[in-house]
Amino acid sequence: MSVSTSSPEKGAEKNGIAVVTVDFPPVNALPVDGWFALADAVRAAGRDPDTRCVVLTAVGRGFNAGVDIKEIQQDGHRALIGANHACAQAFGAVYDCEVPVVAAVHGFCLGGGIGLVGNADAIVASEDATFGLPELDRGALGAATHLARLVPQHLMRALYYTSRTATAAELHAHGSVWRVVPRAELHAAALELAGEIAAKDGQLLRLAKAAINGIDPVDVHRSYRFEQGFTFEANLSGLADRVRDTFGEKGA
Repeated sequence: MSVSTSSPEKGAEKNGIAVVTVDFPPVNALPVDGWFALADAVRAAGRDPDTRCVVLTAVGRGFNAGVDIKEIQQDGHRALIGANHACAQAFGAVYDCEVPVVAAVHGFCLGGGIGLVGNADAIVASEDATFGLPELDRGALGAATHLARLVPQHLMRALYYTSRTATAAELHAHGSVWRVVPRAELHAAALELAGEIAAKDGQLLRLAKAAINGIDPVDVHRSYRFEQGFTFEANLSGLADRVRDTFGEKGA
């Protein structure tokens, strides 16, 4: 279980692309420490003066399955508070990364995965990729902030209330996915887009990223933390435990 980074190539082969890879078998449901490690890796990649673009990818069955529900069930409020802070840090690290971030998404992208790709600068997805927020099935609330960056408002609400998913092709039609490719071509397609971005002047790219974030109509940090408050309310009332226990029985 790890988060690893391949640094930009040096010298004559310098390409300016750092690749951050998540690997938490079996489904990339990250524990608290995993989310913090991801945040640290993205921040470090963005701070590297040789980096002009970051590619965020994963190995295994899917891109991301959100938080580790079993950890929360075992450790209670301590794990919940840890997960909420860690997810906020990871999502924020992607959004605030000093250079553009390209998310390469395959398989499922659920829960916390939406927080990551919703804060990325661009998304390349494989044909089998699906995107959704099963939060209501898991006793949690959150990341509607980020889903709203991927689909129109009414569709976001319908997907959120039903816990349904949208395909990569559907998101491409809405303009939030840059390109949809066969799974075997995903890595190459993400690197192709990252390479086109990284061909620009590095200092100017950093200014462009800061400028675009500065004109964003939604404060994603404040908005997501507001959502998280309702997750705490659901937990303090006992409602979240009841829903999570039901989810655990279905998934057993």
